[in-house]
Amino acid sequence: MTKIPAALDHMLAAWNERDLEKIRGHLDKALAADVIFADPDNFTRGIDEFEKMVRVFRERLPEGRAERTSGFNLQNRRYRYEWLVSSGETPLIPGMDVAELDENGRVIRVDGFFGPVPPLSAG
Repeated sequence: MTKIPAALDHMLAAWNERDLEKIRGHLDKALAADVIFADPDNFTRGIDEFEKMVRVFRERLPEGRAERTSGFNLQNRRYRYEWLVSSGETPLIPGMDVAELDENGRVIRVDGFFGPVPPLSAG
């Protein structure tokens, strides 16, 4: 199994931080200054926008929890892994991220996808 980069642990910790004033500390350890985050609901550029997005998540889901549910694939400083967002004990949405790290080990881009990959449809 691929070793989990510290930046990805810090990024996950930001999503799970209940003290809104501590979110930025996690992000400063995880993200490059010009980080891009894209998923079906968000497109952010830079740590400030990323922080605002995480704060909105925390405010909307005070009992929310994000957890990795798989190991990692790695190629060319890109890490692919699955995750689950829950509220309390209720699973809400599974998904997958592809996160790219720079040469200093900071996250420079995250592309997130919600739900499982759809099956191949019969033509």
